[in-house]
Order: sequence, then C-alpha cells, then structure tokens
Amino acid sequence: MAESVELPSRLAILPFRNKVLLPGAIIRIRCTSPTSVKLVEQELWQREEKGMIGILPVRDAAEVKPVGPTMSQGLDSLDQSSKLQGGSSDSHKLDAKNQNDVVHWHNRGVAARALHLSRGVEKPSGRVTYIVVLEGLCRFSVQELSTRGTYHTARISSLEMTKTEMEQVEQDPDFIMLSRQFKATAMELISLLEQKQKTGGRTKVLLETVPVHKLADIFVASFEISFEEQLSMLDSVDPKVRLSKATELVDRHLQSIRVAEKISQKVEGQLSKSQKEFLLRQQMRAIKEELGDDDDDEDDLEALERKMESAGMPQNIWKHSHRELRRLKKMQPQQPGYSSSRAYLELLADLPWQKASKEIELDLRAAQERLDRDHYGLVKVKQRIIEYLAVRKLKPDARGPVLCFVGPPGVGKTSLASSIASALGRKFVRISLGGVKDEADIRGHRRTYIGSMPGRLIDGLKRVAVCNPVMLLDEIDKTGSDIRGDPASALLEVLDPEQNKTFNDHYLNVPFDLSKVIFVATANRAQPIPPPLLDRMEVIELPGYTAEEKLSIAMRHLIPRVLEQHGLSSEFLQIPEGMVKLVIHRYTREAGVRNLERNLASLARAAAVRVAEQEQFVPLNKGMEGLATPLLENRLVDGAEVEMEVIPMGVNNQDISNTFRITSPLVVDEAMLEKVLGPPKFDGREAEQRVATPGVSVGLVWTSFGGEVQFVEATAMVGKGELHLTGQLGDVIKESAQIALTWVRTRAADLRLAATEGINLLEGRDVHIHFPAGAVPKDGPSAGVTLVTALVSLFSQKRMRSDTAMTGEMTLRGLVLPVGGIKDKILAAHRYGIRRVILPEKNLKDLAEVPSSVLNNLEIHLAKRMEDVLEQAFEGGCPWRQHSKL
Repeated sequence: MAESVELPSRLAILPFRNKVLLPGAIIRIRCTSPTSVKLVEQELWQREEKGMIGILPVRDAAEVKPVGPTMSQGLDSLDQSSKLQGGSSDSHKLDAKNQNDVVHWHNRGVAARALHLSRGVEKPSGRVTYIVVLEGLCRFSVQELSTRGTYHTARISSLEMTKTEMEQVEQDPDFIMLSRQFKATAMELISLLEQKQKTGGRTKVLLETVPVHKLADIFVASFEISFEEQLSMLDSVDPKVRLSKATELVDRHLQSIRVAEKISQKVEGQLSKSQKEFLLRQQMRAIKEELGDDDDDEDDLEALERKMESAGMPQNIWKHSHRELRRLKKMQPQQPGYSSSRAYLELLADLPWQKASKEIELDLRAAQERLDRDHYGLVKVKQRIIEYLAVRKLKPDARGPVLCFVGPPGVGKTSLASSIASALGRKFVRISLGGVKDEADIRGHRRTYIGSMPGRLIDGLKRVAVCNPVMLLDEIDKTGSDIRGDPASALLEVLDPEQNKTFNDHYLNVPFDLSKVIFVATANRAQPIPPPLLDRMEVIELPGYTAEEKLSIAMRHLIPRVLEQHGLSSEFLQIPEGMVKLVIHRYTREAGVRNLERNLASLARAAAVRVAEQEQFVPLNKGMEGLATPLLENRLVDGAEVEMEVIPMGVNNQDISNTFRITSPLVVDEAMLEKVLGPPKFDGREAEQRVATPGVSVGLVWTSFGGEVQFVEATAMVGKGELHLTGQLGDVIKESAQIALTWVRTRAADLRLAATEGINLLEGRDVHIHFPAGAVPKDGPSAGVTLVTALVSLFSQKRMRSDTAMTGEMTLRGLVLPVGGIKDKILAAHRYGIRRVILPEKNLKDLAEVPSSVLNNLEIHLAKRMEDVLEQAFEGGCPWRQHSKL
C-alpha cells in the first residue's frame, strides 16, 4: 500500500448513490448499462497500464442536508446494498429504479484503481458487461464537473498530506494518544472476534504494518454504518479527526458484540437438556428484557379473553369458547395445535354475534329516486323492490322472501342488490359462487384438517362485522357438485328462514344465527338451479334492454362514467346521440350494455391519445449554479435492471409542467367510428342475405346471454335417405329435427312437395341440416317450427320471408306448443331488425311483459298448428294451400 499516490488533474467519475468508498477498501461492481460500460471500456479496459477513476458519492434531494458543499444534478436513481470488507473483494449490487431523480453530488470523493477487469456478453441479447474490482486510493476534491460523451469527468485536486506533513502530524502528542487508543480498541475487537469466529490473524498483521491513519479507513469500511457517518468519515481530511471518529465507531461495534454475547450467555444459563426445543423463544425473551419490554403471550391471551367477553356471544357458545381458551392457556406456543386453536378463538371473538347495523328510517320515495337514478327502465323489477322495502318498513323483523334476479350479463343484477343495501342503510357483502364445487366453501372445513377455514358466509360476516348485512349470493346458477359434496344442497339451510337461525358451520362447530341477514341471489339462468333451492327464492327476471333503453343508459350513465375513468370531460370528447345509436346497431347485439361500454371506452382512449399528444411546455431547470459545465442532453433509456450504472445528467422531472392546449373538443363522427372500432360488425341486411336461397329459415332461441336469432340451413344431396345434423346439437334438438322431417314426409303430397302420396322424399338423397355458429352448444325444443320451415323451403325450392322469425315446439301431429323466453326472444328479433314474429298461440299471455315500444315496431302472428306457421312464413301465403287437403 503506497504512502502517496500521484493523481492526474482530471478523472472520469463513477457516482455511488448513498454509499461511500473509503481509501484502502476494495469493492467489486458489475456494470451493465451503456453509460457505465462506456466509461469502463474507455478509461480502464483500453488502457495498457492500470487505469484510475474517481468515485463520487451522491444522495437524493429529499434526504437530510448533506455535509459540505454539494452539486445538484438529475441522474438515475440507484440503491446500494453492500457490505465492504477492508482488504477483500465483495459484491456491490445496485438496482435501477426511477430515472432522472434530483440528487446532490458530494464535492469530495476517492480515487480508485482497477485491480481486476473481466468482460462478458449476455445471451441472447448480446449486451456487453464488465466486472471490475476497485481499490480506494486517496481522497480528492472536485473543482469542476463536466461530461465526456455519455459519462462525467471532473477536474480534481488531491486532499492527501505530503510525506513531510504526515511526519509532522505523527510527532503530535494528541495524534500519538489517539493512535494508541485506536489500536487498543481495534485489538480488543479483533481478539473478541477471534474467539467467536477463529479468525483475525491477517487483521493483526494490518495493525502492525499499515499506517494508522489509513488503518482507520479500512476498519470503518468493514462496518455497516449510515450514509451520513460514511460521508463524515470521507470528509475527515485531518488524520486526528479521522482517528477520533474511527475509534468511536470501532468502540460502538465492540459494545454491540458484547451485548449480543451477554444475551447469548443469559439464554444458555437458563437452558437445560429438556428445554433445548425452546431456544428461539428464550432468546426472544432475553432480547425483550434487554429492551425493557416484558410483554409475552400471556398478555395476548388476556387481550383475547377480554375481546371474547365483549363479543356478545350467547351463553352456550361462551361456555364452549371459554373451555377452549382454558385449554389454549395450558398449551405451549410450539405445540402443533396451538396456532389452530388460537385462530379459532380469534374468529369466535371477531364474529358479530350481536353487533348490527343501525337501520335508517325507510323513505320509499327516496329509495324510488335512487333506483331511478341508478337504473334506467326495469319498471316491474323496481316496483317489486319497493314493495319489498315497504313490507320491511311496516314489519322490520319480517321474514321476507329471498329475491333471485335472473337475467343475462350486464343488465344490472348486482347493482340492484347494492341499491337495496343502500336503501336499508345496511352493509353490503358479495359472495361469489361461480365455479364452487366444494360443500366446504359454504359450510367450512372441519378443524381436524390442516389448513381448515370457515365457509364463505361466515368469512363474509367477519369482514363486514355486522350480523344483519345484505348478502349477495352471486352466480348461484353456476355451482357444481362432485365427490366433495353439493354446495347447492348446503344452501338449502342457508336460504330457509326456518333453519338458518341455527346455521352450523363445520369450522365453528357452534350454531350461528343467519336470520337477520337479507339474502339476494343472482343468476343468468334459472334452469340449472336445483328445484328445492329454486323453491326457496322468488325469481325476478331481468330481460335485456331495448335499443332505446340502451341509448338512454349510454347518454345518462355510460358516457359520463367512461369520460371520468379516462380523465376526460365534455371539453375534450363529445359523442352525439346519433353516433351512440350507430354503435348500438352496428357494433353491439347483446342483452346488456357491457359491450356498448367497451366500445365507448375505445372512443375515449382514442381521444385520450389525442389529448396526451398535444404540445407540452417544459421549463428549464433552476438551481444549477454549482455546475461549471452545461447539462448533458441525452438521457438513459435502458430500462434493464443493472447492478451498477453511471448516473446520467438530465432535467428535474419534478419541475416539468405539462400544459395541454385543446383548441376544440373531439366530436365523434362515422369516420372516427370506423377508424377506432373497425368496420361495422352487424347490418340490417344479414337476414335478407342469409335467406336468399331456399332451405334457410330464421328462428329465435334463448341463451344465458339473452335472446338470439338462430338461422337453420338445410340442403339435399345424392345419398341413401339419411339425415345429417351438425352444429354441436343436444339430444332434444336432434329429436326435434327427426320429428320435423317425419311430419314433412307425411304431408309431402298435401304440401305438393311430391306428385302423389306414397312417394318417398328421401329416395336417392340425403338431407343435411346445419345450425351455424358450430362452436356454440345448442339444445331445446323451441326450434321445431324453424326446422319444418327450412325443410319445406328446401323441398319446395321457395324462399322464406327475410323479415320473419319464429319460435315454437311442434308435435308429431303438427300442433305448435308454447315455449319459454318469449320476452328475450322478441327483444332479440327487435335488435336484429326483424319485423314479423311467429309465436305459439298459447304464448299470447307472455306479450304483456314485452315493452310497448318494441311491440309497436313488430308484427306478431300467432300459430296453433304448423300449417299456420307455413302460411305466414312465405311471401304471399302458402301457394300450395288451395291444392292441399289441409
């Protein structure tokens, strides 16, 4: 280790964030960013002799005011976490964080030389990296900071004393006394470490050979001290001040080791052979005693007992829980059942046995206004909710029915339940049952199992902390069953007012009263719900919205919400009513409004891009007077994580103000619709194009997403008289196709599909019937009349009317039977642009549920027999009726 180092007048600068490299310390760094790689390559790698660079500490501007003069500069935010050992190599890791943070450059640093260099290439990116081992040499002071390419350089002056000056200091009595004190303290520390770790030989050699003022830096570099203390040590140019601070730090480290040794000895004195398993617990207790904190588990158990006493449990449950608490107090925390018993008691203490929400006085008018404000349309549904609230007002403890909202997605089922909770002034909790197949999700796991938990109902009550919330059982039609049980059967007890007073969760193993909970369920379909469970609920159907209702919902609710979610307002984006109509008719065909909201959000995002791309005003950064050179213009754009990287110079991003200048709002037109949403997905001529050839008919079907229009295609070909069915069909719809073909064959002569009776329509040919959208499963009897119409059109080579759709089940004798989902089917026909609908005669009563605005735009025809359907399905009536015997 040289006594003096000759420094050049200018050094390349490698900044360290919140870390200091002291003279005599050795550090290993890995450089991966382009700027740090460039510095190492030019200043160290390409030089034949050992290169030298400067290490300069930097700190965040938000931290404590630094010691001595500093310089402000924008740079990459780096975080260091390393342990430096004097005289040895250790890894030094830096993680890239936010770039262009405001930092202060310290005016003093340490010159360092490279002891080892290695170059590598990362695969598959091909990025060059360097691993550098640096040794701190001597302190220097920064006179001027400038840039060279992408990294910094500085004009420096050495802060080290000359040999003559150092000899004079060594003769100073104060320095001699400090040296002896430092060496004595350091020797005591080394001896203590040697006893514990069996090391210290090399360190003793350092004490005898290295000058004491350099030894102080080496010792301090090996300690984990704060950044402020590191800077203070770096600024200690006077050897006496440096020795004094080093002695204080070494003594502090020595005292911390002695305290740890004292705790260890105290613990070992209390242990016996039978107590070895409590080693960690005893150490924790000894540490708390040293800190003056004598709290232990007994205090926690006393707090738990007080919490249980104030929980308001019924007497029989309190006896059970108190017995469990006494058993817990006798257990040691290390025993296997301790944690599970404690978790069980904490759950009992947290449950709201008596705590209830204070219901506000019901104001039916205010509730009606809230429902009208939050939900457009749904007149009958809102009327039923008002009736429900009126009964609750007259008899608060009435056991009302469990409401089950059934309807397609996006029609507001969940928000209706939330409105009920708001009107009653109760807390709202949602329990999702979609995909639940385990009965334990409802009733909980028995505590004998590892990882047992209470059921979702008990857990939901714990979360809301009241015993009378409004609990939404969402997607109740999507529960399944397997070998683990049937959740739907477990819900029978929950939804029965006569049984849920003593609901027994397997985890609690004590009865809990659910009678105060108001249950509301939602489902897309009522068919999958088991009949006993469905019998416990009052089903309220929510049909899809008409185009007029969707338009009102979009203008009142969706557009304001979309603009708010995207940080916009009417000053930036305006969507006229006519454009909303185009979106509804050309880009969405759904029962709800979710796809409509997604399309409106796409328009809002397009407007947000335009707003964000407006001209920005960026002021120059101030407070840079400490720099003698201009700022570096380029910024670091490498986003990869790095262990060490050079700090680029830039502008303080906290001082940048972005000003958007909008000359006029963006008004959506048809051109923008096609640009953002693409070509129209639907048009009013689809039905006309699909039925352009004979053998195609238009039917109406019902799905979990609402009503849909279903085309049926039939064709004939040379074959053996077989019937082929495709389109992922169920057994019921396949049987309907067989019935339809049989009826057409028996009526072939009457319908003039064959010249005389007895002629086989399928002689020498096969019939293929296909239901398009083959990826969608289809089943049900309501396509019977549609199948007959398609076959009659095929054999007669006459096209069906393109403005007509139909639904209905048919019998082998030609009777048309009623079907379900009439309201949703008619709404689907209205959305599709259908003008005429053929329905079974017995479905006339269902038309009362259809909005009058829809019925005014449709022509409804009722059919009692299949012949009535054929009369209305073809243009000009049935042309063969006058010749038939029908």
